[in-house]
Amino acid sequence: MKLKLLSAVVALQVLWILVTAASHERVLREAPTVLLRTAPVDPRDLIRGDYVTLGYDISSMSKSSFVPMLVNAPEPGTEVYVVLEPNGKFHRLAYASLAPVQPVNGQRVIRGTVARSWGGEAVRITYGIEKYFVREGTGNPQGVVTVEVALPASGEPTIKEVFVNGRPYREAMRNVRVP
Repeated sequence: MKLKLLSAVVALQVLWILVTAASHERVLREAPTVLLRTAPVDPRDLIRGDYVTLGYDISSMSKSSFVPMLVNAPEPGTEVYVVLEPNGKFHRLAYASLAPVQPVNGQRVIRGTVARSWGGEAVRITYGIEKYFVREGTGNPQGVVTVEVALPASGEPTIKEVFVNGRPYREAMRNVRVP
């Protein structure tokens, strides 16, 4: 009896891991993508290693970017729906909302969370795609960094690829010597 119960618990845990991984892979394979401009920073996590912190143009916006326009800045932790529209090969902010929205004419919606507000006018949004873990010693790319983001209908973004000067990160940083 105990062996059957233990086997069932282990089987459920394995199933949960497989379903989670399959779901993530499905998003990367099938979800439409958007290309976002970034501004990298070079931090290091002592436990998890090197990573690049990615700050996006859409991470900071004014209260007037919201529809309807905000009177007061939203509290940290508030969910935000940011509508992106094509602008050349990139996507840019069209507007943001505190309520779910329906995109039109090639627009995409990315969900984020209010991180903080400054001086009552600027609002900082995080999307969960601000860290990109890299091979040790390669966390300081030189050049223009852009990110291809898989963006399913749920609005929950996943980094698909990071580019340095238009080349995939791994390729661009291949010749970087690890100390």
